[in-house]
This record gives sequence, structure tokens and C-alpha cells, in this order.
Amino acid sequence: MNYSHEVEKMCVVKKGPHHGPAPIPEEGKWVKSTQIKDISGLSHGVGWCAPQQGTCKLTLNIKEGIVEEALVETIGCSGMTHSAAMAAEILPGKTLLECLNTDLVCDAINVAMRELFLQLAYGRTQSAFSEGGLEVGAGLEDLGKGLCSQVGTMFSTNLKGVRYLETTEGYVTRMALDDDNQVIGYEFVRVGKMLEDIRKGIAPNDAYKNNISNYGRFDDAKKYIDPREE
Repeated sequence: MNYSHEVEKMCVVKKGPHHGPAPIPEEGKWVKSTQIKDISGLSHGVGWCAPQQGTCKLTLNIKEGIVEEALVETIGCSGMTHSAAMAAEILPGKTLLECLNTDLVCDAINVAMRELFLQLAYGRTQSAFSEGGLEVGAGLEDLGKGLCSQVGTMFSTNLKGVRYLETTEGYVTRMALDDDNQVIGYEFVRVGKMLEDIRKGIAPNDAYKNNISNYGRFDDAKKYIDPREE
């Protein structure tokens, strides 16, 4: 190591006690993290691309610095969905530091990785106080039935008001309005469950009918509208 002439001329001033890093909560333990292998936990990061036309939610389950499980969810950009497929292949098996320094194809996924790294490095994880952490596969609990991402899609204009298109429950087929044309409920199809039924041999039309449900005061409506057509 090279030192400048100015530093070489300086006298030594001793440090006080060296206590190392502050401990962080990790899977039910307090850990003084000095190496990547000291990091364990399950957490999430949210990122966005430069033009901010799409976003990513990234979930990683880290065990002793190694990614054992990855869940990549994206929305808003068609190319981003294909980038998610590549990222999901790339991430497992890498160390957390490798992931941070890997081109994950898409700006939004890279930003999500950065934000998730901060969560893990500071012990702000979903499993911080869970003894032993969460099992590999726990990330799937973030998904809805049928293993579909939970997506909310709403559109509105000042002139015509709001249109519910998709909620956590599913794809919205009808909106229920009262006497004042205010929304009091909606009908939806559980798409994930419907497709599961079809895969198991149930006729598509029957699977569709079996997975229709509604929310709110749907049956009290004075008017029903198709949010995509009316």
C-alpha cells in the first residue's frame, strides 16, 4: 500500500475500543455482519426503470449469503416480463454480492436488487425475528390462489369516472352501481383458480362459471356495467 509523503510524516494516534458493526436481527438471532456469508433472511425490493414505465417487486430468500429462492414480479412493460424470466434463472445460487453486481437485464430489476440489498444489510427483513428464518418456497405465499401475482388495475377519467379492471380477487367483469351511479361492488373471475380447474379437466365454460364471485353490495345494485365496454 502506498502512502503520501504527508501521511508518512504524521504521528500515530491510537484508536479507542473497537466493537465492530452494530448487530442486526437475522432469523431470530442478533448477528454482527462482517462478511456476505453472515447475511440471511427473506425480504423484498421494489424497483423502477429509467423512464418509469414499469416496476418490479423482487423477493429473495437468502441463507448464509446465498440466494436459495427468487420471486420476480413485474408490471407495466412487456419486455420486463421476459427480463424477469432471465433474472429468475440468474439469481439462485449466487451470493448476495454477486447479485448486486450482476446485470439483471432490466433497470427495474436492478433497482429492486439494490433496494433489497439494503433491507438485508440493515436487518429489515420479513424474517428478522423468525427463528430459523423462512423455508425455501415461502416466497410463493406472496402470490394469490393459482400462483398468480396480486395485481390491481384501475382506470378513471374526470369525465366518466372510475373503471375497476382487476383486483387481488381477480379479473373484474362487472361493476355494481347504485341510484347515484356510485360504485357499491363488483363481480370478478378468479383467473388463477379457473385455469387450474381447466388444467384438471373441467370444461372451460364450467370452470369460468365456477370461479365467478362478487364483492361489496353487488346484489343491491340498480345498474351493472362492463368496465371495459361501457
